[in-house]
Amino acid sequence: MRIFGRQFLLRVGFALAAIVAGASAHAQNYPTRSIMAIIPFAGGSASDVVSRIMFEKMSKSMGQPIIVENRPGAGGNSGSADAAKAAPDGYTLLGGGSGPITANVTLYKHLDYDPEKDFETISPFAAFTIVVVASNKLPVNSLQDLIVYAKAHPGELNYGSVGIGSSQHLAGEYFSQITGVKITHVPYRNIGQYVPDLMSGQVPLGFQWFPNVSAAIQAKGAKALAVAGANRLDALPDTPTTKEAGLPDYVVSGWFALLAPKGTPQPIVAKLNSEVKAALADPDVRARFQQQGAEPMYLTADASRKFISDEIKKYRDIITKAGIPQIE
Repeated sequence: MRIFGRQFLLRVGFALAAIVAGASAHAQNYPTRSIMAIIPFAGGSASDVVSRIMFEKMSKSMGQPIIVENRPGAGGNSGSADAAKAAPDGYTLLGGGSGPITANVTLYKHLDYDPEKDFETISPFAAFTIVVVASNKLPVNSLQDLIVYAKAHPGELNYGSVGIGSSQHLAGEYFSQITGVKITHVPYRNIGQYVPDLMSGQVPLGFQWFPNVSAAIQAKGAKALAVAGANRLDALPDTPTTKEAGLPDYVVSGWFALLAPKGTPQPIVAKLNSEVKAALADPDVRARFQQQGAEPMYLTADASRKFISDEIKKYRDIITKAGIPQIE
């Protein structure tokens, strides 16, 4: 029996070694074909734009194309759920935002995925400072003008976002908390539906990532009142920070991260993490990010997991304080 036991253990050991060796070899050769990256937001959105910039660089480095597939819906939940169910082989990735990966854990009673249990976090890669934007139809020209106008018209001003629980929605809630104004949130399915309403003045406010409203600003249909970060954006050099505009406590940003289905081999996760780091170090990528109002953001895989956990807790506190009801 002892001999049999030793033989059995040896066989198990050899089998495990073979599996590990096979996985290692697979990771060394990875990728051998095209990779699909699911973006759970519409094409042309901020997340879509910066993802494509980074993926273009990664594709060249890895020798295989990274094909973006936009799957918007349910505040990013639909596309995120699809990615969670994909084969964990490194050939389906997710560009996950602060909404579907962290805020929605608290906002929704039921998700078809668990951000911490169903994904391997590769790294966050872009941080987006919130830009306070107003329609040119609205008679305000500064952040202080907006606050005065909003207080004189409580509940009359609407602001748009790409969905309940998105960083843009919560940025508006936080603005209301900080200033004491009453404004009404209008969620949209995608950014393409919101921008015309912003320009027409139907929904005249936004707390947006710059790429989402850059076309409206360039077309003179909207104006940037302030940037809710420590520094002015290169893309908006004449727009003051909220501190410069007299509202120093209003500092808000969103972020975007690269994830893979849970169970993706760790050597592949490590390789992708390394590729993200290399892409974000490229001067051209950094310059193109800055043109879009985004700051490159990189963390190790271990630090990325902690980052997601901490962000879930942070957004839980914000949502609870705002009294936002859960979505069925």
